[in-house]
Amino acid sequence: MTTPSNAGEGEDETEYDLALEARVADARSTYRFRTADGVHSKRAFRDSELLLLEALWDVDHDLGDLCCPEANYGTVGVVLAAIADSVEMTESSARAAALCRRNARANDVAASVSLVAELSTLSRSFDTIAYAPKPYTPLSIGSQRLVGALSRLRPGGRLYLAASNRCGLSRYESRLAELTANVERVAQRDGVSLLEATCPETVDRPTYVTPRTLTPTVDGTSLSLVTVPGLFAASGLDDGTRLLLETCEIDDGERVLDLCCGYGPIGVYAAKTADCEVWLADDDRVATRCAERSLRESGVDGTVVTADCLAGVFDRSFDRVLCNPPTHAGSDVLSDLLAGIARVLEPNGRLTLVHHRELDLGQYLTHVGRPTTSRVGEAHVVIDVMSDR
Repeated sequence: MTTPSNAGEGEDETEYDLALEARVADARSTYRFRTADGVHSKRAFRDSELLLLEALWDVDHDLGDLCCPEANYGTVGVVLAAIADSVEMTESSARAAALCRRNARANDVAASVSLVAELSTLSRSFDTIAYAPKPYTPLSIGSQRLVGALSRLRPGGRLYLAASNRCGLSRYESRLAELTANVERVAQRDGVSLLEATCPETVDRPTYVTPRTLTPTVDGTSLSLVTVPGLFAASGLDDGTRLLLETCEIDDGERVLDLCCGYGPIGVYAAKTADCEVWLADDDRVATRCAERSLRESGVDGTVVTADCLAGVFDRSFDRVLCNPPTHAGSDVLSDLLAGIARVLEPNGRLTLVHHRELDLGQYLTHVGRPTTSRVGEAHVVIDVMSDR
């Protein structure tokens, strides 16, 4: 249906432009997509999404109302909008959701985009769901997304899932067979297979993801933290965050931001050790939902927002920002994070962050002020930066 090509991509760039050239009638000649650091497959279209496009464009029935879970930067939803009655793209990442919206506008496509942790929270139902699981998705999370997808499908509606063996194809196939008793492989391309399942009149809704409560103690302070598979340090408080918490001192009356909060250990600790106003922010809606539960389980108050970098708190200011940044996410994410911190820190406010000792974040920290090393651990270092505004 389409031929991928690159448009203006460079080795040192942090945003990327990709293009799909259509080879069929009734489609745009070229679809253009902006990607960025922090989203999956930022430099090239995924084979699983290309297979979904080719197979569903020529499918022998109307797509009707289409939903694309975990839509990444919108490839499937944007292209198939030409033949669907409506399109809803969902994402658990705020950055990816923003790219979906941007790419729908750039291609003059009418599509809705929702930031959700679970499809079951959507208020509408669909005739078709097209899902390409990301390679690092834990099976339990992917399975729960299948349950959520089927809960939003109308009886007789079709769920299409494209995956390779590396992404757990056989396990997804088994899950769909358990849930629908009617699944088959209908297409294949470059090692990726397309599964089709028909939604029955009634759908069982088993639970594959059970939240886990961690109860670490940091400097005599007990925390109750709710996690699920796939989140950073889901099995236990990581050494870097523990080192940061053992190092920082939070004063009563401070306005504190736990940035890149994950399931909330830093924000919970701040709220339990000081009479302070606490905000927690993260890009991932699954993480922030856990952070909300962590606050409740720990019996403390805080405000949780889901947003790309600091987009959700730019209208506020803070005396302290505490952060264990996602250094794996790419230079664009780190640059946006640190530049954003400079905007929200009060004059003489302080950033305290932790990172692996072998990393050098100096080029990013200059956005905020002059960094000093506060503590060095076995594998991590805690850095303090006073705002120079």
